[in-house]
Amino acid sequence: MADSAPILEMTGITKTFPGVKALSDVTLTVRRGDVHAICGENGAGKSTLMKVLSGVHPHGSYDGTIRFNGADVTFNNIRDSEHAGIVIIHQELALIPELSIAENIFLGNEETRRGAIDWVSTNNRARDLLARVGLEEDPETPIKNIGVGKQQLVEIAKALSKDVKLLILDEPTAALNEEDSRHLLDLIRGLQAKGITSIMISHKLNEIEAIADAITIIRDGQTVETLDVREGAVDEDRIIRGMVGRSLESRFPDHTPDIGEVMFEVKNWTVAHPQVPERLVAKQSEFFVRRGEIVGFAGLMGSGRTELMRSLFGHSYGTWLSGEMTLNGKRVDLRSVPAAIDAGIGYLTEDRKTLGLNLLDDIKSTTVSAKLKKIAHNFVIDRRAEHKAAEDYRQALRTRTPSVDYGVAKLSGGNQQKVVLAKWLFTDPDLLILDEPTRGIDVGAKYEIYGIIQRLASQGKGVIVVSSELPELLGLSDRIYTISEGRITGVLDKDNADQESLMRLMTKTTGSTPSSTPKDAA
Repeated sequence: MADSAPILEMTGITKTFPGVKALSDVTLTVRRGDVHAICGENGAGKSTLMKVLSGVHPHGSYDGTIRFNGADVTFNNIRDSEHAGIVIIHQELALIPELSIAENIFLGNEETRRGAIDWVSTNNRARDLLARVGLEEDPETPIKNIGVGKQQLVEIAKALSKDVKLLILDEPTAALNEEDSRHLLDLIRGLQAKGITSIMISHKLNEIEAIADAITIIRDGQTVETLDVREGAVDEDRIIRGMVGRSLESRFPDHTPDIGEVMFEVKNWTVAHPQVPERLVAKQSEFFVRRGEIVGFAGLMGSGRTELMRSLFGHSYGTWLSGEMTLNGKRVDLRSVPAAIDAGIGYLTEDRKTLGLNLLDDIKSTTVSAKLKKIAHNFVIDRRAEHKAAEDYRQALRTRTPSVDYGVAKLSGGNQQKVVLAKWLFTDPDLLILDEPTRGIDVGAKYEIYGIIQRLASQGKGVIVVSSELPELLGLSDRIYTISEGRITGVLDKDNADQESLMRLMTKTTGSTPSSTPKDAA
C-alpha cells in the first residue's frame, strides 16, 4: 500500500526548444510506493518531462521546480539524478551489445579492488541482481546473445544496482511479446511491494489500466488531469477521452474491402541465418496477397516474421536457398533493396531508429530518400519538389513538427514513425510491408495509421502487416497467417480468426505449410 505522502512533486515545468514549446506549466505529483502512469499522444511531452526529471535536460534549461523525497532538487546531469535515487530506462535501451551482462550493469560504476576491476565480485553481484529480476542468465553472456525482453530486465537490474527509489520506464513493453510483457509487469509489482516507486509511460492502455495506481494525462505539453485508479471508474475509454479530447467510438475506421486478383505470391521460400548457415529462419514459406487485401502475419518473438519479410525485400536478411516470388503476374528475382523498390515493394522496418531512419537527416530529406529519382532531374534533386512532397505528407499524416526542415532525431517516437511511413508512401508501392507499424504510437495516431493502411488497400494495393498485437491484426486484416519457428503454420480469414485460434497456430511447432491457395481463399 502506497504512502499518501508524495515522493515527487514537479510544479510549473515549462520547456522550450527552438520553434516549439514542448511543456507548458506541467504539474506532476507522485505518491510514494505508487505505480504512476503518464499517458498522452505522441509529441504530448511525456518523454521530455521525464528527461527534465532525470537531468537529461539540466537545471536551468527549463522553468519550474522539482521536489523529491521532501527536498527541492536540481539535477545538472543524469548522474545527479541517479545519485538521488532516480533512474530512467529509455524506450531505446542503452546497452552495449558486445559487452557482457555484468559489464553493462556496472558500466561507469565498476566494482574495483586495488585500482583494478574485481571480476569475481562484479559477476557475483550481477548474478544476485539478475535473480532479483527473475533472469536466469550467466552474467558473462554478451548482451547481443539475449532477446529484447531479457535486455529490458538487465536494464532494471542495472537500476537496482544504483539503489533506485524512483524508477522511470519509458514504453517498457513496446518491443515485447505478451509473455515478456506480463513478466515485466509482474516484476514492477514486485518492486512496488519492496517500496520502489515507478513512473511508467505507455501507449498500451490495457497494461496501464491493469497496473497503475494513478494516471496523469498530458496533452499538447500541458497537464490535463490526474486520475486515481483506486477510486474506480477508470477504463480505457476514459483514458482515451483525456488523451485525444474526444471519444473514439471504434479503435478501427470502418472499412469494406474490395479484394481483387492475386498480385503477390511466394512459393517454397527458404532462407538460412546469416551467421549460422545450418539454421533456417524461413522454411518453405508459401503465401499470397491479393489486390485490395490487408494480410496479417502473427507470431511470437523469434518466430521468423521479420526475417521472412526482410529476406523478401531484396534479400536484405539471411542467405536465400530456394523459392520464387511473383509480383503482378510476373516472376521477379529481387536480389537488392533498390531492385525491390523499383519493382514496387516498400518495407517499413520494425526498428525505426536503426533500420528506418538516418538520425542525422531532416524530415524532408528522409521523406524522399527511398526514391530520389522521383524528384531529380539530370541527377540533381529538385529542392522545391522535395519540400513540397515532405510538407504534403506532414499534413496528411499530421506529423507534429515546427517544419519539415526539423531533424528527425528531435521528434517523438510516434512522429518518427510517421516520417518513416511517409518515406515508403512516397515510393508509391504496389505492395507495402509494414513491420510493427504502430509500435510506440498512441491510440489516436494508431487510428490515423489504420485509416492510411485501409486507403492503400482501397486503391488496389496489397498490404502486409506484421504485428505483435493480436487485437490489431484481428481488427485490421482480411486474412492472417501464423508463423512458428520459421514455418508458416496456418492461415485464417477474418471471420474465423480470434486470439485463441491464432495463439494455437502461433505455438504450433510441427506440421507443413498450410494448403490454402489463391483459389481456395477466393
